[in-house]
Amino acid sequence: MSFGAAAENPSTAGFPAVVASDPCPCGSGERYEGCCGPLLRGAVAPTPERLMRSRFTAFVVGDARHLAGSWHPGTRPAELTLDPALRWTGLEIVETDAGGEGDTRGVVEFRAAWRQGRDRGELHERSRFVRQSGRWWYVDGEVR
Repeated sequence: MSFGAAAENPSTAGFPAVVASDPCPCGSGERYEGCCGPLLRGAVAPTPERLMRSRFTAFVVGDARHLAGSWHPGTRPAELTLDPALRWTGLEIVETDAGGEGDTRGVVEFRAAWRQGRDRGELHERSRFVRQSGRWWYVDGEVR
């Protein structure tokens, strides 16, 4: 499983709701409205790490639109389906490489905890990003 493979339902039915004043699901310590909320509504992520955090949050809340819209068109699947029974419960950024102001490529390594029924696990992925047309795009990820 990767964050690529884990994305697959356009409906948010059955997913947790997050409001502006809630802590952001991405674990940044910020409120949702000051962190991932604007990105899920279409704001441009300034770095690959911020884009990764917003994509994690999109998995938490079932926002397939944001996932598809932040995925590079050259690697994005034709359809996304998200499973509301699969709950993403925590994100840890392990390392970032490049992705600064003058960069066109960046890498974010992360661990994302999940649970589904009684099963629990962790996705450890090294994700690649590219900056094109003034914005960052998720390209793909290598599961570790």
